[in-house]
Amino acid sequence: MRRWVFIITFAVGCALAALISFRFLSRPAADASAAVNPPPIDVASVRSKAESGDAKAEVQLAQLYAKGEGVTNSYVEAAKWFQRAADQTNSDALLGLGELYEAGQGVPKDLDQAVKLYRQAAEQGNANGQYTLAFMYESGRGLRQSHVEAAKWFQRAAERGQALAQYDLGQRYNLGVGVPVDRVEALKWLTLAAGQGQADAADRRDKLKTELTRDQVAEAQRRIAAFSVNKSLPP
Repeated sequence: MRRWVFIITFAVGCALAALISFRFLSRPAADASAAVNPPPIDVASVRSKAESGDAKAEVQLAQLYAKGEGVTNSYVEAAKWFQRAADQTNSDALLGLGELYEAGQGVPKDLDQAVKLYRQAAEQGNANGQYTLAFMYESGRGLRQSHVEAAKWFQRAAERGQALAQYDLGQRYNLGVGVPVDRVEALKWLTLAAGQGQADAADRRDKLKTELTRDQVAEAQRRIAAFSVNKSLPP
């Protein structure tokens, strides 16, 4: 009996470790919703708006400095402009500034400050902020590891349509990590993530479908049909 408990625990641990590794490679940037090939940016116009206090322009200018697009790469300048927008409680700025503190780019490395900023973004309903905070709980970076808290924030991001959160949540329902095992719910979230182009989610969805009954698959399809992204949900 002990041998089987060890085997099951080891298997879940390996799956979770692989999932965390996937998170490090797949975390969204503050501008993850931007187009893959955006049109040329009028930097002068963006700077003018930013200098007049437009928070969205401040975030855009910060992102340009962080990526070195249209301007010389400078994390110090990126941090400055993210901070100005964050002072106006712009959630994308809070997330972007948090990423700089986490990496120690343009500001001293400070995981506590990074987590504080991620939480502020998440509590405003920023889906990428919620996903990132969930990742910090999942990996135990900057705070005490908690799979229950991680699942809570992945759930909130997933309900706002964040594809990586939907994938992670599906895995958690499949394995019972931070949530009760619910393989129908797992199929729902993996299918929704796959529908947004997550290849890993598609593979796991297809495998899971072969392990469920027709009634379970039908119930998952019913839940998928009833799902709609609701960005007005409370954070």
